[in-house]
Amino acid sequence: MLKLLKYSLYNILRTRFTLLYFGFLLLATFAIYSLDYDLARVSLSLLNVVLLVVPLICIVFATVHFYNSYEFIELMLAQPVNRTTVFMSQILAVGISLSLAFIGGIGIPMLIYGGEASMIYLLFVGVMLSLVFTGLAYLASVMTRDKAKAIGITLLFWVFFSLIYDGLVLFMIYVFYDYPLENATLAMVMLNPVDLARVIMLMQLDVSALMGFTGAFFQNFFGSIRGTLISSGVLLLWILIPFYFALRVFKRKDL
Repeated sequence: MLKLLKYSLYNILRTRFTLLYFGFLLLATFAIYSLDYDLARVSLSLLNVVLLVVPLICIVFATVHFYNSYEFIELMLAQPVNRTTVFMSQILAVGISLSLAFIGGIGIPMLIYGGEASMIYLLFVGVMLSLVFTGLAYLASVMTRDKAKAIGITLLFWVFFSLIYDGLVLFMIYVFYDYPLENATLAMVMLNPVDLARVIMLMQLDVSALMGFTGAFFQNFFGSIRGTLISSGVLLLWILIPFYFALRVFKRKDL
C-alpha cells in the first residue's frame, strides 16, 4: 500500500490543480494579512475561505481525480493487489495532498506574519473538512460510472452542507423559538461538518457573546476540553463514515 500511496501522492502533488490551489490560498492569506493587522479579524476572514472555498475545491478535485484515475485503478485491480489497498491508496493520496496544499497555503503566511491559538484550530478544521469532503466525493464517485452525475451529486453535497442546511436550522429555530432549543441546536450542529467547524472556530475567537444565550451555551460546551474532544471526535466520524461506505461499495462493485 505504501508504494501505491507514494506513487499516487507524488503524481497529485505535481499536478497543476494542486499547485493552483496552494497558490490561491497563499495569495488570499497574504492579501487578508495585508488588509488587517488584527489577528482575530484575520482568523474570521480566513474562516470564510475555509468554510466555503476549501470544501468546494476538495470535493470537485477528488471527484475529477477519481475518474481521471479510472484506467489506473482498473490496471491495479488486474494485478494481484487487494481492492482495499488500491482504494485506500487513492483516497488517502488525494486527502493528504489537499491537506498539505491547505496547510502550506495558510501556514506560510502565518509563520511570516504571526498567529494566535485560534489559527491552529483554523488549520485543524481546514484539514478535517478537506478529508470529510474528499470522502463524500469518493462515496458519490464509486456509486456511479457517470462522471457528470457524480459531479452533480458532490455539488449537491456542498450546496446542502454549506448553504441550505443553515437555512433549515434557522427555520427550525424561528418556528420553535418559544421552546428551549440549546440541545436540539447542538445536535443539528453535529449533523453538519461545516457548521461544526464554524462553531468550533467561533468559540475560540470569543465572539459567543454576539450569539446571545445560545452562544453562552455553546461556549460552555465547545470551550471546554470535553466539548473540544467530542466535537473533534464527531468530525473524525464525518471522515471515517464516508470512507467506510465508499470502500464498501468499491469492494462490491464490478469495475
